[in-house]
Amino acid sequence: IPGTEQIDDQLNAKELAKAIRLFLDTLPEREQDIFLQRYFFVDDTDTIAERYGIRRTHVNLILSRTRMQLKTYLTQEGYYL
Repeated sequence: IPGTEQIDDQLNAKELAKAIRLFLDTLPEREQDIFLQRYFFVDDTDTIAERYGIRRTHVNLILSRTRMQLKTYLTQEGYYL
């Protein structure tokens, strides 16, 4: 029988995943796709840049801004302190 800590951790992980999905839904489609390609599909920034016809530095800038927005969102939702 799993301990209650494991159950709590699983519930917290599911809630966090839901919060991240809700955040991603607020992004413009391109920013959402770039974020998912980098952090879900683990594509490198050169591949993403080539796919969108933009520079790698621009991909990095989009990712940096999106991470900052995500941090702000998760802080407001009580996940990030």
